[in-house]
Amino acid sequence: MNLLRDHDFRRLFLADSASQVGTQVLMLALPLVAVTALRATPFEMGLLAACETMAFAVIGLPAGAIVDRLRRRSVMIVSDWGRALAMASVPVAWWLDFLTIYQLYGVALVLGVFTVFFDVSYQSYLPHLVEREQLVKGNSTLEVVRTIAQLGGPSAGGYLIQVVTAPFAVLVTVAGFAWSALCLTGIRKREERQERRADRHLGREIMEGLRFVLGHRLLRRIAGCTGTANFFNAVAFSMFMLLLAGELGLSAGAIGLITAAAGLGGLAGAAVAAKVAARVGQGPAMWLSIGLTAPFGFALPWAQADWRLALVVLAQFTYGFGVVIYNVTQLSFRQAATPEPLLGRMNATMRFLVWGTLPLGGLVGGVLGETVGVRNAILVGVVGQAVAFLWVFLSPMRTMRELPVSSHTPR
Repeated sequence: MNLLRDHDFRRLFLADSASQVGTQVLMLALPLVAVTALRATPFEMGLLAACETMAFAVIGLPAGAIVDRLRRRSVMIVSDWGRALAMASVPVAWWLDFLTIYQLYGVALVLGVFTVFFDVSYQSYLPHLVEREQLVKGNSTLEVVRTIAQLGGPSAGGYLIQVVTAPFAVLVTVAGFAWSALCLTGIRKREERQERRADRHLGREIMEGLRFVLGHRLLRRIAGCTGTANFFNAVAFSMFMLLLAGELGLSAGAIGLITAAAGLGGLAGAAVAAKVAARVGQGPAMWLSIGLTAPFGFALPWAQADWRLALVVLAQFTYGFGVVIYNVTQLSFRQAATPEPLLGRMNATMRFLVWGTLPLGGLVGGVLGETVGVRNAILVGVVGQAVAFLWVFLSPMRTMRELPVSSHTPR
């Protein structure tokens, strides 16, 4: 079955498309506002990166329990409008000559809060729209959206920033979030209102999610692998824009083209993710996708504004390729292995464990950039990403062709 023929999945697809395009422009525009308009230091860039993801560490766990009490579509719509309003404040402040790095910190924190609720709801909502045997196909289709956005968003955003400046380029992000909210509003299939238990308790529900993930021998390993990779990616990426825009003096358009290579790699990864998992097995697909592609990142610390930029593009391409295969495989397994009432808490717990490392990584990257230099900070991040696959490799998943989908009881 072609899932795009389904009205509700198509609406989710269109909403995700708009949101992802806006997000990709945002990932380029917000740090470039800090670098070009506000002359941010390495530490300030690291702190900005930390603010963008701080919410995953602070409210990640209660967000899952809250989402499991509400209709997930409604949570996503509110989150989209909240992100749109937060981003709209940046060009307004710039136009009024009031924009400061502290406002960017505040906007990043607000965006992080709404993104936590949107992502937890989004990953928990897909099983409501499609059958569980269609999850891999559904996740692969949505990964194509993300990777196409990665491909076109940064390059288009880069040239847009050159024309209208970074503060006003974020209006594309505002439009993306608003359109996403409108598409979600058009979904016909409604979730049943969650039964309100008399004895429900937020702390108890949070602990149920933690016990499920940490007590599951395979989910625990996936959390370790993803959390390690994310931490060291945050260390490197917090300094990457500073290297390209600051030390190498590249234009916003050139930076957009370089970062778009990750989207091209991701598009290739999304096209073959299901085939790779079927060919080598789901377990091997996870560790091979990270273990074989992460070492290409060693080209980043030695980048110069010459032929070596081609190696940076190659590193970006392979990174996107490996990450998408890994994400499709592990996310589909998580969704299939979790009972419906626990989906929100499982996803929130995983997000807390694997994205909660991002603000710490951003801060570490900023400190390393100030003390040992931008390039050495990136090198530390690349080394860490290259060994993250060991969490899965040194587990039963190393040789598992099919991951169990009925492990509903922690063990």
